[in-house]
Amino acid sequence: MLFKSRKKVEEKKELLYRENIRVNCRPDTQENVIRKVGQMLADSGYVDQPYVDAMLERERSLSTYMGSGLALPHGVEQAKKEIRSSGIAVMVFPEGTPWGDEQAKVVIGIAGVGEEHLDILSVIADKMMDEKAAAELTSGTADADTIYRILTGKEQIS
Repeated sequence: MLFKSRKKVEEKKELLYRENIRVNCRPDTQENVIRKVGQMLADSGYVDQPYVDAMLERERSLSTYMGSGLALPHGVEQAKKEIRSSGIAVMVFPEGTPWGDEQAKVVIGIAGVGEEHLDILSVIADKMMDEKAAAELTSGTADADTIYRILTGKEQIS
């Protein structure tokens, strides 16, 4: 009797879940912030644990600080195999947190399957080009529901 092997099929995840938004974060070292935002991605099932180290590796080779108080840490290309589903996690630092020679107010950890990371970066760039949305994101005063709405275009479902 022949059996077909079943591939493990993961349910399609939302790109951002409300619980992956942390506001009023205290400043910390750049490495600790990357570990925390990476762990959020891992805990949500977007990535396997080695991806977090790949995020640190990326930062050592090329800063993910984009300007305007925004940092977008993500893993190196070789870590793509550690991504299960595209997703993001957000940390907001009202006082800023050291990022190289800069101060990051918003840190968005990114995991993108295939080339989806480019789409994710494009959406975030569009949001940052909208002056009102960018000001809300980086002001440090927006609550998690506001950040969720800005980044997803959806109202939070309770």
